[in-house]
Amino acid sequence: MQTMKCQIRLLMVLGTTICLALVALAKQGTGVFYGPPYLPSSCYGYRNQGIMIAGDNPTVYDGGKACGRWYNVTCLGGTNNTPNPCKRGDIIVRIVDLCTRCGADEISLSRYAFSRIANLRAGRVRVEYTQ
Repeated sequence: MQTMKCQIRLLMVLGTTICLALVALAKQGTGVFYGPPYLPSSCYGYRNQGIMIAGDNPTVYDGGKACGRWYNVTCLGGTNNTPNPCKRGDIIVRIVDLCTRCGADEISLSRYAFSRIANLRAGRVRVEYTQ
């Protein structure tokens, strides 16, 4: 009985640690949108990578090391006075491009991806994204 209690406690501590680590890896910043057209991309040239895609800021893009990464993106709120800037849910996008105009905390989503989590009229929203 005592062994089982220790195992349960260990699992609880391990689960809490994993959750905290995932929260620590979450980045908050600003989401904007671009395109279409989406080709050519910095990562894949003229190869079509779909429509759930994004461009990363120069810092995270890191000379192309971000190419192919997948991010889970959630809209947190507006950055301006647009009513109801966010939609429910989150999306998964693949990094296929460099966003040269993006700041250190920005991610540029394809128009379609942005429209799945936010009102296009908002133009710019606060987001959280995790790899």
